[in-house]
Amino acid sequence: MMLEPIAYFHSPFATKFGVPKQSGIVEALRGTIVFVPAYRNADALRGIDAFDFLWLIWAFHANKHAAHSPMVRPPRLGGNQRVGVFASRSPFRPNPLGLSSVQLERVEWESPQGPMLHVRGADLMDGTPILDIKPYVTYADAHPRARSGFVDDHAWQRLTVVLPDVLRRQLQARGLDAQRLDELVAVLAEDPRPPYQHDAQKVYGMLFYGVDVRFSVNEQVLTVVSCS
Repeated sequence: MMLEPIAYFHSPFATKFGVPKQSGIVEALRGTIVFVPAYRNADALRGIDAFDFLWLIWAFHANKHAAHSPMVRPPRLGGNQRVGVFASRSPFRPNPLGLSSVQLERVEWESPQGPMLHVRGADLMDGTPILDIKPYVTYADAHPRARSGFVDDHAWQRLTVVLPDVLRRQLQARGLDAQRLDELVAVLAEDPRPPYQHDAQKVYGMLFYGVDVRFSVNEQVLTVVSCS
């Protein structure tokens, strides 16, 4: 089976570090879908603006190592407890395919790159190949009373983010307007660190819209310490 990208995703994340661990948990996070020339046809998107959410099927193109283990360690379980790969959302899978539900913000019908989709809440890094797009339909896709396995018993705790005014002004000078600053704070609140790292002295770095944002975490407080 040969799969070819129909589009590529564009987001603030040049690397995997900092990308939300699931779609939808950072609703403010914006991204765009740019189609390859063969699919830059408005007819292929006719009717899509009548849907509020979309399913994206995409490739884990940045995974450099093939997945061989039948067990994985989900971040929600602290990165130490193992479950079966098919009972997880791990990116290390027999076939490197991702599935994300995103909110369709708007369709840009005319751009230099043809029709584009503007979406919110994605968990994809910049340049991710999109293999297919399908509309989200509530009658078939929504199951509000469904069990969610270990996720039900391990609630994710958001961090309190401290962004000093001097660094806020530096970020604004680097092109991060109020909307992008809100996105940054929301991403940081989800705790980008690997789940097994809890060193309060360690400084982490995350590229966001091309800016190297550095931060540390002590207990449940994340403090931005520099940006460059």
